[in-house]
Amino acid sequence: MRAFRDDHQLVSGVPQAFVHLDCGVMDTETRAGFVAIIGLPNAGKSSLLNEMLGSKLSIVTSAAQTTRERVVGIDSRDGVQIIFMDTPGMVDPAYLLHEAMLGIVQKTVQDADVVVLLLDGTRAFPDFSPESAATISSLGRRLLIAVNKTDVASTSQVHQLELQVLERFGNPPLRISAATGEGVEELREAIGTRLPESPFLYPDDDLSTQSVRFFVSELIRETVFEKYKEEIPYSTAVRIEEFREGSDPLFIRATILVERPSQKGILIGTKGQAIRDLGAVARQKIEEFVEQRVYLDLWVKIVPKWRKDPVELRRLGFSIPESD
Repeated sequence: MRAFRDDHQLVSGVPQAFVHLDCGVMDTETRAGFVAIIGLPNAGKSSLLNEMLGSKLSIVTSAAQTTRERVVGIDSRDGVQIIFMDTPGMVDPAYLLHEAMLGIVQKTVQDADVVVLLLDGTRAFPDFSPESAATISSLGRRLLIAVNKTDVASTSQVHQLELQVLERFGNPPLRISAATGEGVEELREAIGTRLPESPFLYPDDDLSTQSVRFFVSELIRETVFEKYKEEIPYSTAVRIEEFREGSDPLFIRATILVERPSQKGILIGTKGQAIRDLGAVARQKIEEFVEQRVYLDLWVKIVPKWRKDPVELRRLGFSIPESD
């Protein structure tokens, strides 16, 4: 199984394990730091993270706003350790879940040494909300801008977007394609030169600071997005109820939350066929991820309006400000 560091929690962007190290002697030949990837939904942020790592860590679907939480991936090579932080898309909040997701973006930007603003090369420069625009404008030298999807965008589309970036920020963006890998190594090198001189913050074989349980729940949620359209994927959340480490097969019991009885009926299907099909696909993904056999026990539970309920959102791990 690949290395994950469940015991390391971030403290203002720095792992606790590193905070207590004796920093009197620093290896100045290495660089390390935190890099936030931000942008509108469907800009390709998760695809870029996966391409940078050479491994699928962040879920990717054709639907917008798939990522809901910060996904951390560690890339350690050539004397540089980059702790990438994939973030939810920057949108105008429509309900409390969106507000929590935007809060994740803002907190991640605060923690980052470098911020990569990823733009969709097939579209004009985004019309960000005033709050998001202010966040981007405040970044100064921490900001790197990259135009993605150059493999499918026309030359004129990319050129027009580059002119818009140059007019707003005074520097041209980098061109990349997360799908083909074109320009990704150049982006990585540009990030590395901006990181502070530092010893590695994590062992160089670590892949993430997040738990295997988190990624299991994400793979189940990804499968829901792949199999269903319209409102159902956005009305669902996944909670891992039981995770028996050391068992063979690995036993995982998970609950898919929905908001209405009709959604539960669709997910379960006639005589339970739909949930069995979903479970079979998700189980295969999880087995590839954990590299062992898995017994996946899926349940569906109705939690009305969970996306607007601060109590339920906190139970799912989202940070919600206390109401006055």
